[in-house]
Amino acid sequence: MENLDKIFKAYDVRGIYPEEINQDVAYKVGRASAFVLSIKPEDKTFKLREKTIGKLVVARDNRLSSEELFSEMTRGIKDQGIDVIDIGPATTPMFYQAIIKFQADGGVMVTASHNPKQYNGFKIFRKNALPMGEEGLQRIKGLMQDGLLKDATRKGKVTKKEILKEYVAKILDLSHANDTTQFKVVADTGNGMAGLTISALTPELKKVELINLFGEIDGSFPNHDPNPINPENTKNLQEKVVSEKADFGIAFDGDGDRILFIDEKGQRIDPDLISAAIIHYYFKRGGIILYTAVSSRIIKEEALDSGNEVICSRVGHSFIKETMAREGVVFGCEASGHYYFKDTDYVEAPLLVFIKIMEILSKIKVPLSELIEHFHRFQEERIEIKISDIRNADIHIKRVEEKYKKISRFGRLPNIFHIDGLTVEYTDWWFNLRPSNTESVLRLTIEADTKELLAEQKQELLKSIQL
Repeated sequence: MENLDKIFKAYDVRGIYPEEINQDVAYKVGRASAFVLSIKPEDKTFKLREKTIGKLVVARDNRLSSEELFSEMTRGIKDQGIDVIDIGPATTPMFYQAIIKFQADGGVMVTASHNPKQYNGFKIFRKNALPMGEEGLQRIKGLMQDGLLKDATRKGKVTKKEILKEYVAKILDLSHANDTTQFKVVADTGNGMAGLTISALTPELKKVELINLFGEIDGSFPNHDPNPINPENTKNLQEKVVSEKADFGIAFDGDGDRILFIDEKGQRIDPDLISAAIIHYYFKRGGIILYTAVSSRIIKEEALDSGNEVICSRVGHSFIKETMAREGVVFGCEASGHYYFKDTDYVEAPLLVFIKIMEILSKIKVPLSELIEHFHRFQEERIEIKISDIRNADIHIKRVEEKYKKISRFGRLPNIFHIDGLTVEYTDWWFNLRPSNTESVLRLTIEADTKELLAEQKQELLKSIQL
């Protein structure tokens, strides 16, 4: 299968429908995933066998191609002799909770997350909703390429289960949603799956007037792409917050596992600043806080000032969740709007973050813009730099490292890390340069104490990268 190398990413399987992701791929993903997920962790031989046992949770987002891909993927799982728990259309956080709740061996969700409507794919997870990881994905890809799987002597069966009400109930149990002051909030679910959870949550929030913008679930995404990190996609929400005189706005991506905040002035809020607020008010000596190699310095500062330990991870949910589970991390965050709690079994909990921010605002009695301003101590920029061939990324990065490791500032050479790409850290500014997992792009994050220093160092750094 010639497209497999292209669609198998570091964290999931994703591509354009139907050229790269289609019914044939879906069936084979189902077969191979069922085999790999049904193998016990201590079994290192991975020998093919006819008899397998187990059960997997399956779910799908609302993309126009998801239903048929779901059907074929499920057929593949059943042909491998594995039982299926079908929770129907769902957000990814609902899917995670179902794996844990029903004690499944793992699961497969049909989704392309925040990608435009022409994409689709599969998120594959192990027991306890832990990510499959790159090694496991490569095993699945190998089985699909080899075509050695045999039909099981017993076909799997399908059982339908509900999870939505229980999912919302768990979020409410972890919060004090109805102890807050009155709020008016605009939620842009972007015609994606978060429309499902917001609709279920709204009646439970007695003190919140919740306006759902683009709440109709429509896989053609008629209003904007389901990616709130792109500023173009939150313009309607920003205008609505101002026109409605709302306290703030929230935006979700297509599969509902990330959240982005808009303040009462209609301004976008950097997700790292939301993380800093959560740490400051909820994790005083809480334990270990996880941040990534591209997180703002404010995350580490707030975590340490609050009496916590810190740990740095590579970007990406598979690395973050594995690290959190292994180290017992209490809270983890990404600059892309993913937030993870130990209390939610190390999986994303955007609705919990939404409620926690309301709790904070109720306590300190200031608008969201004022809350966030307290944590806005650094100037940051994120830049994508196109290169001709991603295989040459290491050459570009090594050249930059060779230059900066010799440049001192205030009489000191920088600290240099390789947790995820290259991080060069001075006392008053730092940068991270890493290759994209999906495109021929270098991703640059640069942060400094002042706007002037940021502009100066960015200009010099870009020259070095593009030599």
